[in-house]
Amino acid sequence: MDELRRPFLIAAVVLMGIAVLLEVGAASILKRSPVEPGDLRRLTFQEANRSDDDDFDLDDAVDALPELEEMSRENRPPGRAIPYMALLDVILLYAVGMMALSLVAPERVQGRIQGIVGIIFSILLIIAAIILIIIAFVLLLIMIALLTSPPFGTIAYFAIFAFFNRTGATVVLSLIMLLKIGFVICLVLAAQRFLQNKSIVLLTLTSLIATIVISFLHGFVPLFLVSITDSIAALIVAILAVIWAIVMLIFSIVALVKLLF
Repeated sequence: MDELRRPFLIAAVVLMGIAVLLEVGAASILKRSPVEPGDLRRLTFQEANRSDDDDFDLDDAVDALPELEEMSRENRPPGRAIPYMALLDVILLYAVGMMALSLVAPERVQGRIQGIVGIIFSILLIIAAIILIIIAFVLLLIMIALLTSPPFGTIAYFAIFAFFNRTGATVVLSLIMLLKIGFVICLVLAAQRFLQNKSIVLLTLTSLIATIVISFLHGFVPLFLVSITDSIAALIVAILAVIWAIVMLIFSIVALVKLLF
């Protein structure tokens, strides 16, 4: 029952690698749903009618429409949660990759590699995650400020962020979840003793739960609010990645110290 089945371990590494690549490439796969000029013009006049601001100039709003329509035609997707999930899943890929490395590398060599590479990798990951957390938080504040600043802010928010490609994101998340389920199955088939590795089990559960959280935050709000909840999901995932990167850093330092002393 404890015999290591190498093909399943290699398959697990490949599946998780594909999932990470899919997450990283989600920004180019998902295209933002285009805003129809008629919808944007209709929103502009609706906001004008609701506005209590005496300084609001409808002519200025109409003059700004071409610029807003140009902004709405940009192909950059507003979503960040799916790409941010790569921060978390790359840790899981690294952990399982180290297991696969044990198949070809002596234990002492593997220990040195795991210690040195783990320290460097975790530090770089923590720095990257913190930077991305700041970016996502600033973007979230901008979106909230625009949405709650009628009429011009609300119009600009709808032009830039309101038309989230929720269908495309759902398809990508479903595929990522299937890859992760396949990863779990292959890992268990490779050796059931992996279930005794608490770090791998908890990290895998964190990855699966993060995928579910993103799907939930994408689905439970109206479409025009999905960009906001997506940024919230991105923050949650990035914070989880920082926590796990710190754990990995601690274990890597301990492993290296044991080898040196």
